[in-house]
Amino acid sequence: MDTQDTHGIKGARSAQCTEGAECVEKEKNRANEILEILAEDSRIPPERIAAMLNCPAAEVERTIRALLDENVISFKPIINWEKAGREVINAHIELKITPQRDMGFEKVAKRIYKYPQVKSLHLMSGGYDLALDVEGRTMKEVALFVAEKLAPMEGVVSTATHFVLRTYKENGFVFDDKERDGRQVITL
Repeated sequence: MDTQDTHGIKGARSAQCTEGAECVEKEKNRANEILEILAEDSRIPPERIAAMLNCPAAEVERTIRALLDENVISFKPIINWEKAGREVINAHIELKITPQRDMGFEKVAKRIYKYPQVKSLHLMSGGYDLALDVEGRTMKEVALFVAEKLAPMEGVVSTATHFVLRTYKENGFVFDDKERDGRQVITL
């Protein structure tokens, strides 16, 4: 039976767990154990996770399904587009925003994250308010997105665009992990 606990994770209760705070805490701990394993390698099948945690595979599958339904996790591959032979331009954009009355930064953020070019959006502390990661096919496409969509938006005070020249590591994935021998070749 599916239930919702007070910790924000809807879960599928295991057969041995029926009710009470102890049961909710056990489910939360199991979900966290599964999350830690998936954070290391999201390709590990539920059967292997179940063996690692000494629990039924069906319980792991129910927990993963609940975590997906709650938007606690998502499975999206990290792609090295350079190696795949596709030209992709990424940019990090800093926005200074005037907070909206009774909405803070939420109203502007919600308008921004709906654009398909926006891959991530963060509220920041420090010299600017919002940080976006944007993807496009060309530098001009990204620049036009900033100039035509972001900069004129109500509440946006200023923008700063930083184009990514090369990605070495993303979400823990090293794009070029081959150790290079820095020694020079000497021929006799």
